[in-house]
Amino acid sequence: MENTTEKDSYYNNLDQMPVAELLQHINQEDKTVPDAVEKALPQIEKLAVAVTEKMREGGRLFYIGAGTSGRLGVVDASECPPTFGVPFDWVVGIIAGGDGAIRKAVEFAEDDAEQAWKDLQAYNITDKDVVVGIAASGRTPYVIGGLQQAKANGLITGCVVCNAGSPVATEAQYPVEVVTGPEFLTGSTRMKAGTAQKLVLNMLTTTVMIQLGRVKGNKMVDMQLTNHKLVDRATRMVMQETGADEQTASALLQQHGSVRKAAEAYGK
Repeated sequence: MENTTEKDSYYNNLDQMPVAELLQHINQEDKTVPDAVEKALPQIEKLAVAVTEKMREGGRLFYIGAGTSGRLGVVDASECPPTFGVPFDWVVGIIAGGDGAIRKAVEFAEDDAEQAWKDLQAYNITDKDVVVGIAASGRTPYVIGGLQQAKANGLITGCVVCNAGSPVATEAQYPVEVVTGPEFLTGSTRMKAGTAQKLVLNMLTTTVMIQLGRVKGNKMVDMQLTNHKLVDRATRMVMQETGADEQTASALLQQHGSVRKAAEAYGK
């Protein structure tokens, strides 16, 4: 495999650059990321279709990753229940080293090729589920081992990597390869590679949830009403959907707990 994420930065003497120049160059590199994602759209489509089919059958989506990649999986998974009103275990993010590794790096956790499958088994994983490995380098043992075991046990596997022809992609039935190239800060894959992974995960779960009927029109009609901002947004959505006044919309939301249910109850 060509390990472009580890290649030398195109920029030298960063420690001598003025702040404005540093920011300009970082921004310049960041602009290349959506183009790299665009090239992978056919791969993302195949993975999204496969995940949707399995979730329609009652399966779940699991992310496995280490470091930044693992954290991005945890973030995307944790945002699905409040955004789409789905159970917390529909999309699950697992990070090498356990939840403590979200805040503080756990040394060598990513080097254990057996641990990911052990972590997955804690969720009573079955062949209805899908496991997506996230690894910027595409060669993280934790992710490779997890995908190998998942595949051996009849699960569908996917991945999001940022190098072409990687071992992780080889183990995935639905690989997504977003080749982001050298980082501005050599080897710092929390930058372009991390941005690319975040974009792909957003695309994946948003598309899947729309396909599963968790969006109406362009609205998050099942979102959880966990703060005043969201309650205000939901009230406006009910008003727009039904023509009800603010007081009626607010009362319906309080009674029924979601935009979808409040709108359905209006006029009954």
